[in-house]
Amino acid sequence: MAERYVMSIDQGTNSTRCILFDRRGRLVSVAQKEHQQHFPEPGWVEHDAVEIWQNLRRVVPEALTVAGVDTGQVIAMGLANQRETTVLWDRRTGAPVGRAIVWQDTRTAPLVEELGQHPGEEFFLERCCLPPSTYFSALRIRWLFDHVKGLQQRADDGEVLFGTMESWLIWNLTGGPEGGLHITDPTNASRTMLMNIRTLTWDDELLAFFGVPRSMLPEIRPSAETYGDAGSLLPGVPITAALGDQQAALFGQTCFSPGEAKCTYGTGSFLLLNTGSDIVRSRHGLLTTVAYKIGDRPPAYALEGSIAVTGALVQWFRDRLGLISSAPEIETLARTVEDNGGCYIVPAFSGLFAPRWRSDARGVIVGLTSYITKGHLARAVLEATGWQTREVVDAMNADFPVPLQQLKVDGGMTADNLLMQFVADVLDVPVVRPMVAETVSLGAAYAAGLAAGYWPDLEVLRRNWHRAGQWLPAMDPALREAEYDNWQRAVERSLGWARPSRSADPDPP
Repeated sequence: MAERYVMSIDQGTNSTRCILFDRRGRLVSVAQKEHQQHFPEPGWVEHDAVEIWQNLRRVVPEALTVAGVDTGQVIAMGLANQRETTVLWDRRTGAPVGRAIVWQDTRTAPLVEELGQHPGEEFFLERCCLPPSTYFSALRIRWLFDHVKGLQQRADDGEVLFGTMESWLIWNLTGGPEGGLHITDPTNASRTMLMNIRTLTWDDELLAFFGVPRSMLPEIRPSAETYGDAGSLLPGVPITAALGDQQAALFGQTCFSPGEAKCTYGTGSFLLLNTGSDIVRSRHGLLTTVAYKIGDRPPAYALEGSIAVTGALVQWFRDRLGLISSAPEIETLARTVEDNGGCYIVPAFSGLFAPRWRSDARGVIVGLTSYITKGHLARAVLEATGWQTREVVDAMNADFPVPLQQLKVDGGMTADNLLMQFVADVLDVPVVRPMVAETVSLGAAYAAGLAAGYWPDLEVLRRNWHRAGQWLPAMDPALREAEYDNWQRAVERSLGWARPSRSADPDPP
């Protein structure tokens, strides 16, 4: 009998990937295509949703061809997606009303300021556990209603649909204007500011406040269950999962128990902690979100801490300063010295995100003396990621009763062994990296395969997880705390430097 596989679609900020996984969670084939980034005005970031749909139609058959697999061998498809990116399209024609507004876009900053004053953050935190912020979709819908003539009326008349990227792709995969399914899952819906975090349903008061008609919203379905057939591209293959990308990474890292956490290290970094069935309202600068909902089981929730600049600091060191010619070289350069020489870099290029949320901060290098070499600077670059991780973990330990015991990591920066050792040292917990680096795609595949019966339960998925690397804390506790104090003093010097820009800076939760 021919081998069966699960297909995962990772629709990310920069590209769309299709990956096939086998029963042991191993990557069989991958196809990827980038899409264009549009920056029509300062602070604006847009994508062409039609281009992304067309790219999906290209990468799916390519992944099958690379693996030598036919459609009949694909048991199910799961999707992971860039969260919060907002698409509005015509229900009848399927044509977007304009480009998708990307999660990085800050055009709604003036509206955020207004909402912080009236009705105030507590109105939103009580219902959706999210503060007014340029991140979230509801403000983008409101902005489009206010700036696209006649759009509000068309939406009120039932002519316009809204969705994040997984909704847009599933609608097209299942028929588009000819009966396509208009659905989302709680992980994505929880990032809109329109879903009640407790009931996992669209909240009447939030809809009324933003003026969003219920008829334009997708149906909220579990993260893993059979939705429908991907007939326009893969006839006979059911779509059985959808998750936001960071929640998919949590699932792919098999963080299924309360207190388990993962951090994805990329351009920025995202640390998610599973809080189980408890909705934990952060008092220390973190976001509360839905982790996943499997079938008719109760949902799992998470605390999330986002760090704006981690890998981007290495890119700056390479591209702007020219001190290295490739990102991996930073580890080699950092190893030429024993420590940072008393130098600290705070990469607040556009303010600080979790847990501080200070839009007035700007990047600083402190502790410079004539002793400092480019090796010390390279080490300070890597250490900045470690200390920012420590700040988020401290916030999580303050919010959640079970202290972090271990951190699972993924993303491009985890190839840097010096950095991973430093993270373990400053957190004082083991740091572990899995064999499969593509945890976002794997998480979508796991959820899809679970819903399709390809894998029987979560325990089987846990057994698929295999450690590729481990770093154990080895730093002297007194040194750790002295260095952390120095880092915090460096951060204090970054604060209050810039007047907050209402078009480009982060908004406090």
